[in-house]
Order: sequence, then C-alpha cells, then structure tokens
Amino acid sequence: MASKEEIRLVYSELQGYLAQAPDKAEGSTVDEQHFWDQYNSAVEELNSVTGKDYNRFKIEPTIEQYDDFHTSYVKVTVYRQKLGGLIARLHGEYFSDEPAPFVQMPSTVISQNQSQSLQVQLLEVGYLIQEKLGKAKDGSKQKTFLEKVKASLSSVSNITQLIALLAKLAHDSDISIEQLKDLFS
Repeated sequence: MASKEEIRLVYSELQGYLAQAPDKAEGSTVDEQHFWDQYNSAVEELNSVTGKDYNRFKIEPTIEQYDDFHTSYVKVTVYRQKLGGLIARLHGEYFSDEPAPFVQMPSTVISQNQSQSLQVQLLEVGYLIQEKLGKAKDGSKQKTFLEKVKASLSSVSNITQLIALLAKLAHDSDISIEQLKDLFS
C-alpha cells in the first residue's frame, strides 16, 4: 500500500489542475488533447500508487466526425466535476484529518437552516475567490490575500466571522477597504 505522502503528490497535482482549470462558463469546451491526457495520466499514477481503480474519474473526450475531419473536446463543466470529485474522494479516503480542500466542504454545522444558508454563502464566496485568484497577478498582495482567505474559509462558522476574517486579512495584507471593495466587485 502506498504511503500517504506518495498519494499526497498526486492529490496536490490534482488540486493544482483545478486551481488552473478554465472558467466554467456555460457550454465552454477545451479541444487540446494534452489537457485531458495529462489529467488521465495523473489518474493512472494514482491507480498505480494506491492499487485502487479511480478510472471512473477519467475524462473521455467527445469526438465529432465531419466529412473530412474529426474533432475532440471536453466540456469544462465535466472536467471540473470529475476533478473536484476525485479530489474530494481522496480527501475523504486519505486526508480527512486535514482541512477540506474546498470551501464547499465546510467542517462546521450550526443548525439545519443556518448551516444550509451559510454553506450556500460560503460556496458563493469560494467560487468568487477562485475566480479572482485566476485573474490576480502572481506575487501581488491581492493574490496573497485571496489565498489566505481561501485557506481560512473552512474555519468560518457564521457571517460575522467571515466579515472579521476578511477585515483582519485585508489589514494584515495592507489592503484598504476601497481596494477590498474593488477586489470583490
């Protein structure tokens, strides 16, 4: 059986792919074969390292045949769904003692209605942060701020804590309220 650290290498690679995945605009596709080949290669490595079968998470491109040529593509929503599902599965199997890799997997439960409302709001914040991270310049204080917020969201149990977290991290990152407003608008 593979060590947790061997699995972590592939787990981290998959998280990197998700962080760099194209936006999930309705109907968007990727037609570059290396895109899904590289991901499927990581699934093969995971199969080899763990001795388990994760092939259901592989990407099968759609192939359209025309008179003189054919084209292959993958829908971005399918790619993100399979990738996110595999990462969540690995977290549950091997890393459940660590913070969840997604904001969508909050560890705090309040009451049923409040919890659902908070989860929805945290999902929205998480998606917004992921979108803004993709647009932020590497090394910028805005990108550093967004990365810190993303890493801390799983510890948030109410909206007051979320606001306090944003204010504290903005202050620590030397981001003004006006810059914060611009960043999230």
